Amino acid sequence: MLDEPRSGRLAAWGNALLAGLVSPDEAAHRIAEDDAVHRVEGLPGEAAPVGLTLALGRLRTLGAVGLRVALPVAGHPLGLCGPPEFNARALEAGEAVLAVGAGLGLVPETYEAGPEGGAAPDVHVEVVWRCLPVREAPPADVPSLGEAERELAEALREATEVLSKLDVAGSGPVAQAALEAYRARAEAGRQVLAP
Repeated sequence: MLDEPRSGRLAAWGNALLAGLVSPDEAAHRIAEDDAVHRVEGLPGEAAPVGLTLALGRLRTLGAVGLRVALPVAGHPLGLCGPPEFNARALEAGEAVLAVGAGLGLVPETYEAGPEGGAAPDVHVEVVWRCLPVREAPPADVPSLGEAERELAEALREATEVLSKLDVAGSGPVAQAALEAYRARAEAGRQVLAP
């Protein structure tokens, strides 16, 4: 099954909302996906946690012109721009979203309730996005477009070389199952990507 990071869904559908391509309710529904509830805590101007629809609107009024994903790992905090508290939380979560123009970042914390090893319908997942101030500067470790293109071409060459040596003739059952899950989502009428 394909498993997108929650920050990817928030950024994709949040950007579609900011561009006027989807309604606030549609964006919130697509971001939450199969989770029971998403809330945003610590949003300026709000004393208590709020739902995604209100939070996305508030981010827009606070100056957000876009949302950017950060997927940091220990030793390589790609996409983070500080301060240390935000960076530490994002590293612990392994993902974050930065609201460009608003000086805010969102880090997800998930809480699950239900039987251990239970199936998806039996597990209640609540996501709380912690809203924290961030620096309004591009992260120093994000490569330029030219560098990114060069690194991508290099990685593709290396991957092609490795796959050629492995003499991989088919995709295998795991890759086939992921492809079938993707196709099933598309056939079920669910929009796979945000506009």
